[in-house]
Amino acid sequence: MELYNTFAILIVAAATFGYLNHRFLRLPGTIGLMILALVSSLIAIGLGRLGVPWVLTASQLLRGLDFHTILMQVMLSFLLFAGAIHVDVRALGRELAPVLSLATAGTLLSTVLVAMATYYIFPLFGQPIEFIYCLLFGALISPTDPIAVLGILKEARIAPNLEIRIVGESLFNDGVAVVIFVSLFQIAQFGAEQATPAVIGELFLREAVGGIVLGAALGYVTFWALRSIDNYKVEVLLTLALVMGGTALATTLHTSGPLAIVVAGLIVGNQGRKKGMSDLTREYLDKFWEVLDEILNAVLFVLIGLEMLVLNISRTTLLVGAVAVVVVLLARLVSVALPLTLLKKYYPFDRPTLRVLTWGGLRGGISVALALSLPNSMPRDLLVGITYVVVVFSIIAQGLSIGLLVKKLGLSTDTSPAGDGH
Repeated sequence: MELYNTFAILIVAAATFGYLNHRFLRLPGTIGLMILALVSSLIAIGLGRLGVPWVLTASQLLRGLDFHTILMQVMLSFLLFAGAIHVDVRALGRELAPVLSLATAGTLLSTVLVAMATYYIFPLFGQPIEFIYCLLFGALISPTDPIAVLGILKEARIAPNLEIRIVGESLFNDGVAVVIFVSLFQIAQFGAEQATPAVIGELFLREAVGGIVLGAALGYVTFWALRSIDNYKVEVLLTLALVMGGTALATTLHTSGPLAIVVAGLIVGNQGRKKGMSDLTREYLDKFWEVLDEILNAVLFVLIGLEMLVLNISRTTLLVGAVAVVVVLLARLVSVALPLTLLKKYYPFDRPTLRVLTWGGLRGGISVALALSLPNSMPRDLLVGITYVVVVFSIIAQGLSIGLLVKKLGLSTDTSPAGDGH
């Protein structure tokens, strides 16, 4: 019953904040929801210190909610599929080299740069931690979050070729990030001898390559099933079964569920929509996944905001987090500029594009979830607090201004006020 009550609180909060945002604030949906949730959390913390009973009860319910499990094992696959089915595979193919270079080399480079900077900066604030934990922080904060990116960029009216680079990178760097994070986690927990090149190579093949292969198989099987019938109710149910069953199967096979669902979503969204569905089915499928995407996005960003109720963030953590924001952005700049410079002969880019790719690399719930998965034997509270500060800045500051930046640099496809989602 507690689980039901917790979800009831989240849905009621999401609906209330969504109404208030649409009625009064008129900010982009996900950002408005998170800001309202943050403000409510701060108010609730104040009331909790005064001993208000219902606030204490709500906080206790949220403490019992496993954010990592809820996001990584339940919500993520639905959100990734909802985003992937609308990605143009041909456009993605034309930008495949920069997308893959950013998702792989870019993520790895950012991890190392963030780790090196934080290793020397943290002691200046009286928070010295071992280098391996700095690497863990670099690994969990470096990948761009597909949920934050998809939820915010669709309102920024960015040029298609630039959007596909940012969205494509965010969809694919999860697999790389998981391999890096798990490998470093094993080193931190069991020692470097347990994370040999052979072990890391096997992990990469099983997680990343295995996830892609599984996703392709599931996608084409679902495409065949969609093409063989014409019943929109059954076809929508098939896509739902693909996401839920595919995620469960990926977990059983120890492959990357997110990568599998992204690949399957790309196949169903392109092959299935064009060759396997009637106009009526396409309409219902789009509406179903759009509504589900909006609901889960609302719940997720409200949950991120409400996490303030259960996190222990001190003034020192806020200060170190503010410095970490600058470090992460600089690391993002270098990790974007270097791979694209090497590919410049084939995929030219200019300074405005580099600025948008850097500022548009949003961090979100995935970073928070990975940080919360750290055990108490590691400097968990510090890393979780810093991660939270970086994520909140990324979603609010970068998310609110990316549309304005795109328009200012002349990379917008729309002439209406940037960032206005209405």
